[in-house]
Amino acid sequence: MRKPSRLILLLLIWLLLSIIIGGCNSSSPSATGVVESYLEALAAKDLNQIINLSCSDWEADAKLEFNSFAADTIRLEDVVCHENRKDDDITVVVCNGRIIASYGAEDLEIDLEEWTFRVRHQGGETLMCGHD
Repeated sequence: MRKPSRLILLLLIWLLLSIIIGGCNSSSPSATGVVESYLEALAAKDLNQIINLSCSDWEADAKLEFNSFAADTIRLEDVVCHENRKDDDITVVVCNGRIIASYGAEDLEIDLEEWTFRVRHQGGETLMCGHD
């Protein structure tokens, strides 16, 4: 039986190390990803996810926001977010698109361009910290 060449052994070791290092590399989501996930959780009426995505200063407001949409059917349309600027530890995110909340036969459209989202990197996580 032939011995594996050194090159093959080195490649296998490199592959194994890449897998191990890649598994340890837990990068937090982008600021835009957090806002989009927050909006998706709001539309899905997933309070636990909304809280998990919120910084401690925003949790109470996030619950109020959740409750304000709790009785409605909510859907997102054409939501695309991007970073607008960074102010110290806050990343400001703006979005295009709409939240459409259905109240029976009537729809309320909320234009997301009117909201400015604040995202903070806190405790190793990127978290939603409010909007105007």
